[in-house]
Amino acid sequence: MNQSMIPQDQCPIQIEDDRTGMSVETLKRAFADNLFYLQGKYESLATQDDFYMALAYTLRDRLLSRWLKTLKTYLENDVKTVYYLSAEFLMGRHLGNSLINLHLYDRIRQAVEESGLDLEEILEHEPDPGLGNGGLGRLAACFLDSLATLEIPAVGYGIRYEFGIFHQIIQDGWQAEIPDKWLRLGNPWEIARPDQAVEVKFGGHTEIYSDEKGRPRKRWIPDTRVMGIPYDTPVPGYDTNTVNPLRLWKAESSDDFDFGEFNAGNYDGAVSEKMRSETISKVLYPNDNTPQGKQLRLEQQFFFVSCSLQDIVRVHLMRHKTLDNLPETAAIQLNDTHPAVAIAEMMRLLVDEHGFDWNIAWRITQKTFAYTNHTLLPEALERWSVGLFEAILPRHLEIIYEINHRFLEDVKHWYPEDSGLLSRLSLIEEGGEKKVRMANLACVGSHAINGVAALHTELLKQDTLKDFYKLWPEKFYNKTNGVTPRRWVLLSNPKLSELFTRKLGEGWLKDVDQLRKLESYVEDPEFRAEWRTIKQHNKQLMADYIAAHNGLEVDPHSLFDIQVKRIHEYKRQHLNVLNIITLYNRIKQNPDLNIQPRTFIFGGKAAPGYFMAKLIIKLVNSVAEVVNKDPDVRGRIKVVFLANFNASLGQRIYPCADLSEQVSTAGKEASGTGNMKFSMNGALTIGTLDGANIEIREEAGAENFFLFGLTAHEVAALKQQGYKPWEYYEQNAELKQTIDRIASGFFSHGDRNMFKPLVDSLMYNDPYMLFADYQDYIDCQDKVDRAYADQESWTKMSILNSIRMGKFSSDRTISEYCQQIWGVKPVKVELEEYNQALAGLNVTQPVSS
Repeated sequence: MNQSMIPQDQCPIQIEDDRTGMSVETLKRAFADNLFYLQGKYESLATQDDFYMALAYTLRDRLLSRWLKTLKTYLENDVKTVYYLSAEFLMGRHLGNSLINLHLYDRIRQAVEESGLDLEEILEHEPDPGLGNGGLGRLAACFLDSLATLEIPAVGYGIRYEFGIFHQIIQDGWQAEIPDKWLRLGNPWEIARPDQAVEVKFGGHTEIYSDEKGRPRKRWIPDTRVMGIPYDTPVPGYDTNTVNPLRLWKAESSDDFDFGEFNAGNYDGAVSEKMRSETISKVLYPNDNTPQGKQLRLEQQFFFVSCSLQDIVRVHLMRHKTLDNLPETAAIQLNDTHPAVAIAEMMRLLVDEHGFDWNIAWRITQKTFAYTNHTLLPEALERWSVGLFEAILPRHLEIIYEINHRFLEDVKHWYPEDSGLLSRLSLIEEGGEKKVRMANLACVGSHAINGVAALHTELLKQDTLKDFYKLWPEKFYNKTNGVTPRRWVLLSNPKLSELFTRKLGEGWLKDVDQLRKLESYVEDPEFRAEWRTIKQHNKQLMADYIAAHNGLEVDPHSLFDIQVKRIHEYKRQHLNVLNIITLYNRIKQNPDLNIQPRTFIFGGKAAPGYFMAKLIIKLVNSVAEVVNKDPDVRGRIKVVFLANFNASLGQRIYPCADLSEQVSTAGKEASGTGNMKFSMNGALTIGTLDGANIEIREEAGAENFFLFGLTAHEVAALKQQGYKPWEYYEQNAELKQTIDRIASGFFSHGDRNMFKPLVDSLMYNDPYMLFADYQDYIDCQDKVDRAYADQESWTKMSILNSIRMGKFSSDRTISEYCQQIWGVKPVKVELEEYNQALAGLNVTQPVSS
């Protein structure tokens, strides 16, 4: 990282003799002390993991003064706080990001190098906590970064999964899953808070009793009690003293050990309750193809919601005698439907535990909660069997029925002529097996509902949640997603960041719109040449990575065409593969075909139980096996699948991309955030008018975006007319040849059955309309090829894509949430007291960012 990016005089504090000083000598001593006293190692015996742990503790020590002062400031000022409830937090590696945000990267590097070590090598030894599945968790992480950077009081709440999303390996072209042991060496960033543990109930039954005033009340008598133990991780803002906590809950048994069973010789029985309780926070998203998996998912969701709400209530009552004014001190955001049971749990806490009248409790609940919808896919709008719900959460089912009764009575009064409206709005889905509709519960129990891109929000209004929009149009907002430029440009792409900082100063890191000032350089040949040099450097790094991890040599001067994201049919990785096969067929027919050399790079994980997604991964690797070895191709195209795509690998990938594949079926992708990271790093997009692609195209300029495909309206109209994919197959010679290649076993060593499920799905169903978009996609890829041939023009488009992406900073998104939904204002964290405590020491810089 170039020193000009983060000037030394902006380092918050320099203390020669203080334990947590910031001078190079003090950092070296702290690093050595932590290696000796915390890791228990001499340098000669230490591993790279030991060095990482010692360095991480060195950084955490320097976060603590800010963290504790932040919490003290919030308590003393009785601030309104954002509580962000999310089942996923894909934070990425902490060490590099903390170094960036504290302006300590260069000092630490110097301290490490003077200790005879390499900082970059140490950074690579930090596990990447896989506490999420993809965009949802990565968005939550960006939001926490922006909340701290904008000095917004906030707490992230989630689950401390012992095993995160699986570690993906590729065996014979197929995805295989092995456990993600991210806690194997311990976690130096977290602090356990067992003194703030809470109890969570499951199962059992309810009973009626009379309270002290003779009023009938309900009491929940559970079968099982589990303890939630909080683990706090500091999340520092950039260029600020604010450090907010991410609080993750671990499940433990309320009674770890049955001594009687042990003495009776039943050793397994003595610890069975402990094992069962700890299963709740054992693994991210257990496979829900079984009844046991469904039960565990519901238990996980309720566990972290109940822990979090009890914690929120505890904090509020530290400052107030009543919960009447909870909406004035707490803004609780539901990140998708996973935490939607919080609506019922808050009502239980208010009515059953704190004696509130129902109507008052409902007013408090609605004013406190807001709901973000992240999907248009019906299968992703969670619904739970009433039978399962009753077995696990009997009191909550009663509360949901009561909410539903009162709500539907209101709907009857408002719209007496529309009988069908009641069944569509009901929190309970009737017919066959009754189910609880979690999205409906979230909509009814929240004061605000938002989508995550302009098109997504409109489709929610027009289709997915149209009946709720009919009732409460004032509840609906759009909050287009964003990503943090600190991790996804500054940390990921240091050479590009150095260029930005050299031209503009550091202000762009908190106001990305400042990059637009660089438009005057687009016509500067020297600036364009430097831009290409930076991109080429990043591509060479990726070529080196591919050689090391895939054993494949790729041309770093070729067009890097990249699609990395969760593997799903609607994201249409297989449409990309159809283009590759089409291009391959053309080369086979004309071995002298003149095209721009291209490296196709894929990455992403398929859900363990999602067979078709796994088959797509196999197809990518099978096509790669054939194409990469064919002498007729002569290096003009290469195909690569990068295993175990995660946040850290993303930091390598986004800066090296020339072309970003955002090819989902229009109307299916809520927003996307990878599309933003690619564009910020200068990739051009080939994409449909879906999700945030629309807004990216508007910002970058239509002439700097490769658009293809049906619109969401056209997709809906074609399906209504009766879409017949085989007609496209029969009428398009190149499409027919491509599909026939797959079906013939050409890419599967003659096995015609391997890809038959995929071929049959496309030929006779094609729910995501690959065939309808195929020709337009192929034609658009031909435009990409011609455009890349003119490197000067391509560079101009690349620059404009990057510098016009200010709208997609998560700082902008969070600012809009604060102003329009949460009603939360920044709170300045000052550290003068700490400065005074250091009086008399050799302090050469104030404690200020």
